[in-house]
Amino acid sequence: MNDPGSDRFVRTHLKTRQLVLLVELGRHGSILHAAQAAHLTQPAASKLLSELEYALGVQLFERLARGIAPTWYGEIMIRRAGAALAEMDAAHQEVMELLSGLSGRVAIGSVMTPSTGLVPEAVTLLKSRHKRLHVSISVDTSKLLIQRLRAGELDLVVGRILDTESAAELTFEPLTDEPHSLIVRARHPLLQRRDLALDDLAREAWILPPGGSILRDRLTALFLSHGLDQPAETVETLALPVITSLLLASDMMVALPEQLVQTYLDSGLLAVLPYELGLRMDLYGIVTRKQHRLSPGAQAMLDTLREVAVKNNS
Repeated sequence: MNDPGSDRFVRTHLKTRQLVLLVELGRHGSILHAAQAAHLTQPAASKLLSELEYALGVQLFERLARGIAPTWYGEIMIRRAGAALAEMDAAHQEVMELLSGLSGRVAIGSVMTPSTGLVPEAVTLLKSRHKRLHVSISVDTSKLLIQRLRAGELDLVVGRILDTESAAELTFEPLTDEPHSLIVRARHPLLQRRDLALDDLAREAWILPPGGSILRDRLTALFLSHGLDQPAETVETLALPVITSLLLASDMMVALPEQLVQTYLDSGLLAVLPYELGLRMDLYGIVTRKQHRLSPGAQAMLDTLREVAVKNNS
């Protein structure tokens, strides 16, 4: 049941300009710069913010010596304001699509493995059916992609839900998991070893995903659980072209699903080290927002992803 007080707040006090201002304040951390981005004067922006804080009865931002910082209340309002504005943009897009046939835009986020197989295959099929539909694809960690999905910047994500707070707002359709192998260049010195131990690997140079990713956390836990220090020589990147170039040019190693570099493995340029990491990632799947109606273009993208996933798993 809707809260009558909340309904009065939205209908009586909340203004679209305040939503825009909240988003820009979150981006810039400055009333002056946020006002400029929202096409407002600084006094007008300050007044809109004061009116909003008065209507809510809470402080949304702390005034600092240089700029402002959101309170917990402010962070909630910034995220919800972004999602509300994205909904209105989506409504406008949906109306335009219905007027002109299936066109418009769909924004999809993906973790690395499906970005090299499932997602491009689905996008290719979608574009063969709806040539006017513009598709944008972002590849990143699940954590960052889910943040963008919740903020309304993405229509759907192929990834994982990693925290319970997000799970309450999202729908997850599981697809598959990702067994990881240790990948190195062909003729890497360790390829001749059949007695490899984890402490041997800890002394090598590694290519690692950024901190905060689920794979990085599990690699860290793997070394710590065996009483080992983390590898000292590392490069952090998620960019597959950078990873393969580093592997081919050095004795570095990386933990990856083999399918990401299958072409290099088949050609003999890269190889799999004879060591079982025992790392399997949680299932990734298709993530959408609950109680959010997708635009016709985004719905077509979702349906095509499901179609390709079923075909590939059959």
